[in-house]
Amino acid sequence: MSGRPAVFLDRDGVLNQSFIGTDGVPRPPAGLAEFAIMEGVAEACRRLGALGFLRIVVTNQPDVARGTQRREIVEAIHQRLREVVPVDDIRICYHDDDDLCDCRKPKPGLLVSAANDWGIDLAASFMVGDRWRDIEAGQRAGCTTILIDRHENPSLTLEPTVRVESLPSAVSWISERVARATGATR
Repeated sequence: MSGRPAVFLDRDGVLNQSFIGTDGVPRPPAGLAEFAIMEGVAEACRRLGALGFLRIVVTNQPDVARGTQRREIVEAIHQRLREVVPVDDIRICYHDDDDLCDCRKPKPGLLVSAANDWGIDLAASFMVGDRWRDIEAGQRAGCTTILIDRHENPSLTLEPTVRVESLPSAVSWISERVARATGATR
């Protein structure tokens, strides 16, 4: 497929701070008061745009289906995200695993639907996430995968293309790949 390249970005733990629950599982912010963009994220997304990448957020928000979060809170968080970080689209799965939807990561539905709507070349695209679900979704969609590795992934069974410590580091790695690829075609 030919089309535009994109960088798919998980939200919690990649763009904004997530919180470790009492069960050891990362949790999204409960509301706008807890919502905090991570350092360097806005500039990293600007760099991606300058490199010619669409920036598509793909996020699971199952707390809505579970009844522990309201959809309007998630939408308010996304409005704030758009005000601070340059992104082209935000794709959300509000389902839980039991719903058996096609959009909940690790299934690639969010990425595939964005690719269809935006004319994205998945093979030329990247998935950046901090959990195994992100890596598996990216691999299933045919993207290069980048793990933001905070050493909190004991259940990671798939190896990403590369591990980095932050979104700015991921963007530097992508930039180097783009430079090598364009240098090789000259």
